[in-house]
Amino acid sequence: MDDEVDRLLAIQREASSREWWTQYKGSMSSGMPRFVGIESAARSIQAFHPCLVLGLLQTEAYARALYEIAKPIDDTTNAFIENGVQLRMKRKESLLDEDDPLRLWVILYEPALRYIVGGDEIMREQYEEITRLAMLDHVTVQVLPQSVRGYLQVHNFSILYLDDPLPTTVQVDNAWGASSVSDTPQEVAQFTRKFSAMVASSLPPEDTPKLLQRLSREITD
Repeated sequence: MDDEVDRLLAIQREASSREWWTQYKGSMSSGMPRFVGIESAARSIQAFHPCLVLGLLQTEAYARALYEIAKPIDDTTNAFIENGVQLRMKRKESLLDEDDPLRLWVILYEPALRYIVGGDEIMREQYEEITRLAMLDHVTVQVLPQSVRGYLQVHNFSILYLDDPLPTTVQVDNAWGASSVSDTPQEVAQFTRKFSAMVASSLPPEDTPKLLQRLSREITD
């Protein structure tokens, strides 16, 4: 099945000339080019992140601050950081496509929103950006409160829905920073159940702006 997915994606990329990510391969971790290729072909995505703001929602300042925090640990260069930030911003453009935008449904864990990345101003800008994107008709953002007593997934993941005949695919990051994808029905079904369970425990989407406003006020106290 994986070989068939790769073959069909290659045909679609060649036809639509969407293999724009080639120039960023030097800043991608193992498995990331394949994931970005599948992501670029996705019609809709459901995603969860327990530790950080999801990449597709990040501001440029937030993304750069994350790379700077990790720089002394990962031993990366300024060029690597700049490529990584620009790749993240390029991926985000799919949400703003007026003709055919990506449909996105995100669950963010409250502690991820409380993790101060880069300072107060960067976080306030990030909260405003999430609020702005959540107002788009094709974007849904829910917050899983830290007081939740239901199911909690400890790793981030994305479920990518593609046009037929391409199968739905799941992406996860591992502890080494590599990105893994799978289209096996059993794993897709399992992660779909994970997402549905956390949706049931999350605050309704209309509460997201109010929570973000509260968090913004709290970091200025």
